[in-house]
Amino acid sequence: MLEFQQPLKDYSEVFLEDTDAPLPSKLDFGTRYAFFSTIAKGGKSIIKSCKDLHLNRVVCFKTLRSEFEKDEIEQRRLVREARVSAMLQHPNTIPTYELGRDLSGKYYFTMKLVHGYTLREILDYRERYDLTQLVDIIAQIGQGLAYAHAHGVAHRDIKPENLLVGPFGEVLLLDWGLAKVWGKDGSSTEELPSTTSFPGERSMTGQGKLQGTLCYMSPEQIDRDPDISFSTDTYSLGSVLYEVLSGQTPFDGDTAQEIIDAVKGDEPPPPSSVTKFRVPKLLEEICMQSLKKDPSKRPKNMGEFISILQDTDWPRELLK
Repeated sequence: MLEFQQPLKDYSEVFLEDTDAPLPSKLDFGTRYAFFSTIAKGGKSIIKSCKDLHLNRVVCFKTLRSEFEKDEIEQRRLVREARVSAMLQHPNTIPTYELGRDLSGKYYFTMKLVHGYTLREILDYRERYDLTQLVDIIAQIGQGLAYAHAHGVAHRDIKPENLLVGPFGEVLLLDWGLAKVWGKDGSSTEELPSTTSFPGERSMTGQGKLQGTLCYMSPEQIDRDPDISFSTDTYSLGSVLYEVLSGQTPFDGDTAQEIIDAVKGDEPPPPSSVTKFRVPKLLEEICMQSLKKDPSKRPKNMGEFISILQDTDWPRELLK
């Protein structure tokens, strides 16, 4: 497991004056959160850090950008993301603390604020890390996904940018904004209109456009297949494994359409054929199986995928 040596500056000492401070006589949003600082801006949302004055801790605060705050679809998505995150209580997911409205009626939710490095940042320095460390990250994400799948949720946005390694070795799956859930009768509603027009960017999050990151999306997700299953996450995690093994994504192109055509029609070369690193046979096999176009030919569930990653045989190949 990766370790981080420097302590976090945001982890304050605990003092009696903080633990025993009285609550305000009137509990409302205006007396709870303060000292906001923007962490990141997405296509439709803003993520900030702030101080929870009731609990005397710094938290992560997510809300919609001003141009989307009255959009009913985006409001519903934000609420769904908050509740999905809150209902999936697993060591590899980030705890959600509160869902509410601010004084102007704007939706927000708060989460645990976690520092660390994304897998994208780690892969930028691939040669510094042992393959067993990187595969352990993927296996832990697989555990989180297996838990989500068992509870009826598909993530649908697995990519290195959404996989975080924290300062204490914790591995966390971020951003459930594109999660797929089903009704009790098995039905589901997709709020994105169908379109055959794609912009040139590889990463797209606009309404009415293909969402997610193309290099990691399954063919059925690109096609917006109404019968999409949990297997789409297996494909995406297989794409991440491919990049860990080979140093490149399974498919690439200069335009979004080129990538889409490759994902839907081409077979990627085996990782061992495009990298200078040694690729264990077991890992290559499960990786290539996960990238099958036909979902029924992929590993039958995330548990099967994880079992190969945790097999004790493939690390021995690295010692030969």
